Amino acid sequence: MATTVDARGLACPQPVIQTRKAMQGADQIVTLVDSETSLTNVTRMAEKAGWQVSVVPEGEEFRIAVSYTHL
Repeated sequence: MATTVDARGLACPQPVIQTRKAMQGADQIVTLVDSETSLTNVTRMAEKAGWQVSVVPEGEEFRIAVSYTHL
């Protein structure tokens, strides 16, 4: 079950901070954002941490699915 972070309406760096915090306790996170800046920053942070990222545009918002696969 994925943890959901609703970061819509929040200015950066809050979406990144909230997603990073969620990453400490879950292997799958879905972050909801409503700006391309937040999308870019959350995606960059997760990929740098070695997580897989996929993005689904939903109207003017974005659903960022972040998952970590243990080897």
